Amino acid sequence: MSGLIGRKIGMTSIFDANGKNIPCTVIEAGPCVVTQVRTKAVDGYEALQLGFDDKKTATKAAQGHAKKAGTAVKRKVVEFQGFEEDYKLGDTISVEHFNEGEFVDISGTSKGKGFQGVVKRHGFAGVGQATHGQHNRLRAPGSIGAASYPARVFKGMRMAGQMGNEKVKVQNLKVLKVVADKNLLVVKGCIPGAKNAYVTIQK
Repeated sequence: MSGLIGRKIGMTSIFDANGKNIPCTVIEAGPCVVTQVRTKAVDGYEALQLGFDDKKTATKAAQGHAKKAGTAVKRKVVEFQGFEEDYKLGDTISVEHFNEGEFVDISGTSKGKGFQGVVKRHGFAGVGQATHGQHNRLRAPGSIGAASYPARVFKGMRMAGQMGNEKVKVQNLKVLKVVADKNLLVVKGCIPGAKNAYVTIQK
């Protein structure tokens, strides 16, 4: 699947032809530079490594890698497979790679919410009563079902723990607008991540 690297700008809404208000996300998509071309002969598979967003300081190895492509060192580097076009090292891919009306998959890192209890993390209702001496059980998880058998907690048991900060992919988001002169992509609905977070767009 070919694609681009972008940055989440934020959310807004636009009106369609019928006057319906549609929530949408604005993404700064590209321009991305081809920093490496993977081939079957050398690497065992075919792919394009794209870089996005210039970086001021970097290691000597990263500087040498970017120098081969004739570009600055990039903050975000991602490999994509399945490009139909034949791109070469140093080529630039812009948001014009996408068309209005087509559907894309967008991956990003969701907002981290820290250590959370079962009510927020899994939607538990809690005990629901404050009577009968249950002064501190309103948001408690309750029994987890373990006894002398199985004498352990099963994997996957819904309990309190780290919430968010995971890689999330949202599929089949419709491209509503492509603003080529500003490198902006407007997609229907929401995507994972906070504002200014990096995302990958695939089609």
